[in-house]
Amino acid sequence: MTENISFIIRPMRPEDLGKALELSLNEGWNQTVKDWGLLLGNPDNVCIVAEKDNRIAGTATALNHGSRVAWIGMVLVDKSLRGHGAGKMLLESIIKKLDNVESVKLDATPAGEPLYRKLGFIEEYKIIRMTCSDLRFSSEKLYDTNLFPLTPDSMPDIVKMDKLIFGADRSFLLNKLLADYPQKAYYVKRGKVTEGFLFGRDGSRFNYMGPLIATTEDNARQLISKALGSLNNQPVAIDVTEDKTDMISWLESLGFVKQRHFMRMYLGNNPYPGMVKNQYLISGPEFG
Repeated sequence: MTENISFIIRPMRPEDLGKALELSLNEGWNQTVKDWGLLLGNPDNVCIVAEKDNRIAGTATALNHGSRVAWIGMVLVDKSLRGHGAGKMLLESIIKKLDNVESVKLDATPAGEPLYRKLGFIEEYKIIRMTCSDLRFSSEKLYDTNLFPLTPDSMPDIVKMDKLIFGADRSFLLNKLLADYPQKAYYVKRGKVTEGFLFGRDGSRFNYMGPLIATTEDNARQLISKALGSLNNQPVAIDVTEDKTDMISWLESLGFVKQRHFMRMYLGNNPYPGMVKNQYLISGPEFG
């Protein structure tokens, strides 16, 4: 018989970040303390922990995209305390705290999917995690002369395009990614029209690329190629939407390997599905 353990659910505090990072590192996830800080740094987000005997047993976060969409992520439970209901308690608590948000979504791992289904989440589409452990990339054939480093001055057009295609306002996330990793952000602009953009960030295990939104696959490949040009001999991870079959084949030709999938899911209804055909790389399962 499973021992009944009582957990306290409370808001996450800055002093919890070290333990939160430890939990994600123990899972082999790619987040850094800066990622955790991004989640905790916006008062519109919801970040909670499960606690037992003054020890953090688990975490859950929700990144609020303009009160249209909240993105649940970082649902983690200490391996030694699993099977006692902490994960379910965290999810039920965070869902209740998102009553003011129109849509609740997440990207589920295969292990987490059954619990999310029990809570009412419905599948939308798959996302494929791909990695390249030691990139060997030739940038000689590059680049489109309409590719530019992303700057704060270009952000209004980027945020506008992203809101249309993603379906919600991710300006907090995008501006934070640019501020933290300006050397990893690029965009395509022809004349006065922005046709795509890509952000990147550091990770504990891999350089991470995404989100990437573009009007065409050619624009998407150009952006990826530009970013890869500065990542030779380094490990890289991306999460690409499953419908991009030609893109996936091209990435495999560059040395990327499929690792696993995430299932994008929504709770109840999906009023802001966005334009999936123009979404190539997500911003990470913790961010949406």
